[in-house]
Amino acid sequence: MGGRVVVVTGGTKGIGRGIVERFLAGGDDVIALARNAPDELPSANGGEARFLPLDVRDPEGVNALVDKVIEDHGRLDVWVNNAGGSPHAEAAEASPRFHAAIIDLNLTACLHGAQAANRAMQAQDAGGSIVNIASVSGTRPSPGTAAYGAAKAGLLNLTETLAVEWAPRVRVNAVTAGLVATDDAVDHYGGPDGLARVAATVPQGRLGTPADVAAAVWFLCSEEAAFVTGASLAVHGGNEWPAFLRAGRAASDGRPLDEDRGDHS
Repeated sequence: MGGRVVVVTGGTKGIGRGIVERFLAGGDDVIALARNAPDELPSANGGEARFLPLDVRDPEGVNALVDKVIEDHGRLDVWVNNAGGSPHAEAAEASPRFHAAIIDLNLTACLHGAQAANRAMQAQDAGGSIVNIASVSGTRPSPGTAAYGAAKAGLLNLTETLAVEWAPRVRVNAVTAGLVATDDAVDHYGGPDGLARVAATVPQGRLGTPADVAAAVWFLCSEEAAFVTGASLAVHGGNEWPAFLRAGRAASDGRPLDEDRGDHS
């Protein structure tokens, strides 16, 4: 592969930056979108991403950006809906405005981005590929981020629906990402020690990396996934050890819960 035109929302840091670097390494022309320009653009193998400013919550801005990509490059091959996130907020205390804003960023903006990308891709003989970055928060309870979890659950359904509506020319898939080690994650879990304790709950014994998620996105956009659409590829290291198993093991051998790494046989 290589030589494709790829757009990644939220592509200047964290998972998005990892996705941008993976496509750059494959020889693609990559546009990284974010509200603010980074101090340093993602790069790989001597190539550097192009940055364009965008608030993904602005449908008119999204459509204008797609028009600019087509004007500058002649086509759009891959669109990755990665921008998203949420601060911690208890559902009973968060305001209606807060909930609406989180759903707008993590679900509605993805629909607008996909719509704009599909418009361009349907006009191309080669079609295109859209990937939504979902989360395990959309497949299990999401305490402290209720609106975020609900939005990510909706994103998985949206992926399946758009795959049906836009086939066969445009494929739409999702990556359901688990716990990923980023700078934001370190802060969220209380520093390196907290991050290590969280990693111990993952069957693979570590947190994911942006490169892990990027590899899955790369596959879904490749010819090897030509018959894959409407799918969600879980990238979560086995997800989490069930709490009741860890509690039972700790009770039976007297070890504190934080010493049980889930190495059950």
